[in-house]
Amino acid sequence: MRDNSTSGAAVGFLLHLIDSADAERIRRRSGLPEPEAEETSEDRRNTLLWSWTRTAVPSSVLLWVLEEDDPELNQWVWRHVSADNAMRRAIARGVPFGHARVEPLTVARSVRQEDEPPVPENFTRFGLVGALREGTSMQSARTAASMVLERSDWQAVTEADQDRPLPGYARWALSVRPDCPPALRARFGTHRKFTHRVEQAGVLDGPAVYATAWGPASDVLKVLSTGQLMFPARVAEAEDALRPLVREHLADHEDAWAVLAQLIDTFHGNAVELVLTAGAIA
Repeated sequence: MRDNSTSGAAVGFLLHLIDSADAERIRRRSGLPEPEAEETSEDRRNTLLWSWTRTAVPSSVLLWVLEEDDPELNQWVWRHVSADNAMRRAIARGVPFGHARVEPLTVARSVRQEDEPPVPENFTRFGLVGALREGTSMQSARTAASMVLERSDWQAVTEADQDRPLPGYARWALSVRPDCPPALRARFGTHRKFTHRVEQAGVLDGPAVYATAWGPASDVLKVLSTGQLMFPARVAEAEDALRPLVREHLADHEDAWAVLAQLIDTFHGNAVELVLTAGAIA
């Protein structure tokens, strides 16, 4: 096994799911670093975080990080290639995403030095609901939707749609926001084609779906390997989804782990398919 940013971190995440003694033996024979060394090394931590910011992820993954309500983590979301104007605007304003917090967050110094995305002209002219109703294209609807930040904003949007349904562009722009309240998204559509398009846009039911159904496996597992740093409250859901599979098909079989390490950098399927394939080949 090579200890690069993909195979080292990604295989390490899966090894974490088996018996610790077996994992230690496989690590020792394969040359992978011990997990303690990864956690205590500041250089290793920074390497993982910078790699994380350059890996495209579904928008829901960024929401799980924002739900930690940690200003230091928020600055990494600000830098992430997949962050959009709505997320950056919320971060710059200290908007909390965790369900238990209501007061504004402290904004990290590095974020305060950046410019917040510009306020849309149609928002200035028509207000929040007016801007959503005035949108005549997907781009203008997305721009207006980027101003929905606070819980009170989502409540205002919900009430406006109940009073008179919002235009289709606005509904779609709001639906693909990962922080859109589930009840409001359900008002916009519940049929299979709609929910499939929402998932394809990066809005997931939870980390278990990301771990088992999203690909390629190398990218997903590399992101999950940073879960204890970036979204510790949610990463256990991904671990629980993969653990039975890993223990059944890989367990303590060194040959299976060796095959997995050889496959992982070029494997196009998801993590479930990777584990099954490695186990079958071994």
